[in-house]
Amino acid sequence: MIRSVIVAARTASPGPAGEDPSGPAPHAAPGGEEQRPSRSARKRAALAAQALGVRLTQLTAAQLQALELPEELLEALLEAKRLRSRAALARQRQYIGRLMRQIDAEPVRRALDATLRR
Repeated sequence: MIRSVIVAARTASPGPAGEDPSGPAPHAAPGGEEQRPSRSARKRAALAAQALGVRLTQLTAAQLQALELPEELLEALLEAKRLRSRAALARQRQYIGRLMRQIDAEPVRRALDATLRR
């Protein structure tokens, strides 16, 4: 029984045409209901958010202010610029990643790209 479910999951067709392949797609349950994204998809999204946060730490304080980020995220980014300990920076990057997952990252990504092109 379990083997047939695994085989069926592997041979299932991808999502409908026109669906955004870059974002984590929810799994379709046997009854047609949608479930949450897979653990791997959630981890990829979390790592992408953290990587965007790390890119933000490379900006100056004035550039960060211009992005109009949420206050808590802005403070975390400025704190990351102040830290020197490798372990402390790793913890701060994790925290920034968590804050980035709570906001819509696409406007931040576009603003960052525009800032870096100048």
